[in-house]
Amino acid sequence: MAWFSKKLVMKQYVLAFLLSIVALMTVFESQAVVLQVTPDTLATSLIKAQDGDVLVMTKGLYTGPIVLKKSLTLKGEQGAVIDGNRIGNTIEVLAPDSVVSGLKIINSGQDLSQQNSGVFVNKTAHNTVIENNILQDNLIGVYLWGPKNAVVRNNHIEGLQVLQVNDRGNGVQLWNTPGSIVENNTILFGRDGIFTTTSKKNIFRNNIFEKTRFAIHYMYTNNSEVSGNISRGNDVGYALMFSKKLKITNNQSINDKEHGFALNYANSSLFKGNRVENGGVKCVFIYNSNKNRFVQNHFEGCQIGIHFTAGSEKNTVSENAFISNQHQVKYVGTRHLDWSENNRGNYWSDNPAFDLNGDNIADSVYRPNDVLDQVIWAYPSAKLLINSPAMEILRWSQSQFPSLQPGGVFDSAPLMTPPLIDQISLNSDPLNFDPLNSGPLNSDMETNP
Repeated sequence: MAWFSKKLVMKQYVLAFLLSIVALMTVFESQAVVLQVTPDTLATSLIKAQDGDVLVMTKGLYTGPIVLKKSLTLKGEQGAVIDGNRIGNTIEVLAPDSVVSGLKIINSGQDLSQQNSGVFVNKTAHNTVIENNILQDNLIGVYLWGPKNAVVRNNHIEGLQVLQVNDRGNGVQLWNTPGSIVENNTILFGRDGIFTTTSKKNIFRNNIFEKTRFAIHYMYTNNSEVSGNISRGNDVGYALMFSKKLKITNNQSINDKEHGFALNYANSSLFKGNRVENGGVKCVFIYNSNKNRFVQNHFEGCQIGIHFTAGSEKNTVSENAFISNQHQVKYVGTRHLDWSENNRGNYWSDNPAFDLNGDNIADSVYRPNDVLDQVIWAYPSAKLLINSPAMEILRWSQSQFPSLQPGGVFDSAPLMTPPLIDQISLNSDPLNFDPLNSGPLNSDMETNP
């Protein structure tokens, strides 16, 4: 009986101990405070602040660089400006669960080898949020250097216009930052709007890019999503390189100077519901990229609708609209490629076909290229003979003897009307993977470039 009483007393002691720990935690949490700071008191406040505190920065000019070594919220009132004075990073975040919000952040250093940034988020600063800021005249706007699950949203970012484009930094740059999200930002004048390398499980959505080299630039980044973005007047809209299992949906490329989408060894990805209009050269350029699906996209007003080369294989192209491109397709090869799936091809604005049974499928096969195209691509000087009798005989022979058709793209079920791409159910597509739930995170990724 005595043994039982001692055991009961022991349990009571353990319970009391646990309750005291909970009480202490509650007390510590209650100590988080909201403190107004001025340019004169910021430095002292950063030293005295505790994790979880909110520092409200009143109107004024604050001198950077600023380093967040604790999990704090820096919240700016209207007119709060942090000036980095061209030294290093204007703000550097070292602690997890930090927030930088509502500030104007200017004048980082200009040493590209040191990746000087308006806001530099270190690999120890997991779950950091950078939101509702104006970033101007910084070499790199925001750099996520290794944190997990960081968020960059609702910021206005303008790069350094005094530098040549290749000497500028990027609007948002990411390295090895799995699970991070970049959304609802406006980015202008950087080298690239968003540049990511050696990362995975990222989401870039609903951003606007203007006057950059590449709106979004992917390198070695997998299992990620790019959706709802708008690229206007950049050199290239979306450059996707050495990456796989991407979900590229509902993006726009308007008046980009070179290409809407440029793929270089981008594999096993879905391109759906995207729109490219008035591209300078190519709506889509596919180089050595395989097993991709292009469905329900709109390609209009480019010199070339899709140009693919360098052994790109097993790409599915169906239910897209090719409208008023000078050349709908450029493919120099001998293989015969049918761009249709399940008796659904693509819409071609230059296809003078009939549909006698009214099923919205043309009654004849569409071929975007012929022997003459192959000759001219192989021997550009042959353009001088484009209207010569020899070329006319070649055209006539090809029409009378189909066996003379070269290898290349054909559409066995061309559509008579453009497919609707405004309302798309992504769940209906067989390549419907969740980019944020495709395997465990691996923190031991490749070395910092």
